Amino acid sequence: MADATGPKKTRVQSALFMCNFNAVRSLAAEAIARHYFGKSIYVQSAGVRSGEPADPFMVAALDEIGIDAARHKPRTLAQLEEWEGLNFDLIITLAPEAHHAALELTRTNAVEVEYWPTPDPTNIQDGTREQRLDAYRDVRDGLVYRIKMRLKG
Repeated sequence: MADATGPKKTRVQSALFMCNFNAVRSLAAEAIARHYFGKSIYVQSAGVRSGEPADPFMVAALDEIGIDAARHKPRTLAQLEEWEGLNFDLIITLAPEAHHAALELTRTNAVEVEYWPTPDPTNIQDGTREQRLDAYRDVRDGLVYRIKMRLKG
């Protein structure tokens, strides 16, 4: 049903966060969503390609707000599909490559896809450790805000 502000979104019951490698942005999004929504929403994350373990800067940024992501094991979209299928209400993509892959999924799956352009904090290579960590904090804080607004019931 639509109102003056547009169509009413149904409550999300399962969400997948996607980026390139599942080591920074999608890892953070999954951890944040789990932290704020617990078991009320089924949440996973995946990368388009195989990546490195959890990025230590993102783990540190999440730890600052009480979220432990140190044991996160990166997954690819193919691995996730093989292990449990891709039955999600919503896929949120955080990078252009991931968005393209998610749109391909809509050919065979009835799923809503949203693109949240999110800067890659690993691109900040210069500066002090604190300056680099600030880039991760900015990504973390942006994701916290968007996730709370989008997934609230």
